[in-house]
Amino acid sequence: MNELTKLPAESKPGWVSPMLATLSDSAFSRTRWLFEPKFDGVRCLALRSGHDIQLLSRNQKRLNDKYPELVDAFRAQRPDAFAVDGEIVTFEGAVTSFAKLQQRMQLARPSEEVRRRIPVWFYAFDLLHLDGKNIRHLPLRERKALLEKVLDFRDPLRFTEHRETSGEPYFQEACRKGWEGIIAKDGDSVYASGRSADWLKFKCLNEQEFVVGGYTDPKGSRTSFGALLVGFYEAGELKFAGKVGTGYDTATLRSLHSRLSKLETKSPPFARNDLPRRDVHWVAPKLVAQIAFGEWTRDGKLRQPRFLGMRDDKEAKDVVREK
Repeated sequence: MNELTKLPAESKPGWVSPMLATLSDSAFSRTRWLFEPKFDGVRCLALRSGHDIQLLSRNQKRLNDKYPELVDAFRAQRPDAFAVDGEIVTFEGAVTSFAKLQQRMQLARPSEEVRRRIPVWFYAFDLLHLDGKNIRHLPLRERKALLEKVLDFRDPLRFTEHRETSGEPYFQEACRKGWEGIIAKDGDSVYASGRSADWLKFKCLNEQEFVVGGYTDPKGSRTSFGALLVGFYEAGELKFAGKVGTGYDTATLRSLHSRLSKLETKSPPFARNDLPRRDVHWVAPKLVAQIAFGEWTRDGKLRQPRFLGMRDDKEAKDVVREK
């Protein structure tokens, strides 16, 4: 392709730390900006070099065995070398569901029956490398145009459609449909690893990762445990954000309790004194949970929190309060 000849050569596609969106509390409409759906799934970088396919999570964990149908779909593509950024999702009705995706995420090698019952799709939204060329310094709109042109999008691979300029009505539509939100991206921006103001996220629902630092004993007919005690890091300290007691099914309670019991410690990992003390078990802050919630209280606690699932694609030390 003529437009690639002047771009920097890159021997083969390799790991690139993902570009991350910054949370914003006000949707806008703006020329030159592109607006995409915000998916409730797992971020993934798909790398191809000849016959070799690598699906990597945002903390570089290999996902090939979890999603073999995606490996096959990328291997069937025409380009011999590429790096594609996207999101692995499944659906509950017409809405992507992280909670449902948990049933695939927890399996090292899902059976054909599980793959039929919980199908996944890869929504591609960026192209970082193509046939020996580093294209990360092309404007986003050009990268997306190349992406749509060079890959054959048929299930389970899908191109992430976008709208231009009109972000506010798109955000309102997304919230009416029950989406998590939308992502706003500067169409002229280059791909830069890390958190960026060139990519912004507008959320219809409050949801983020939290570190698990303890759990409470079950009460009544509840089994395994009652609630998770969660927090986030701030200035190197783990801040307590409250208890999360809803959103679990029986299988999750049992499997998560098994993991938690192996991490128990005598002292709390949280850096504050006003912690619950009765019927509490403290754990080493190793596990990360995805939590939905109504809002933050004035003292930094979660109101109406609900467990969505566990994440293994983000390190606990990297979990902070999104602002």
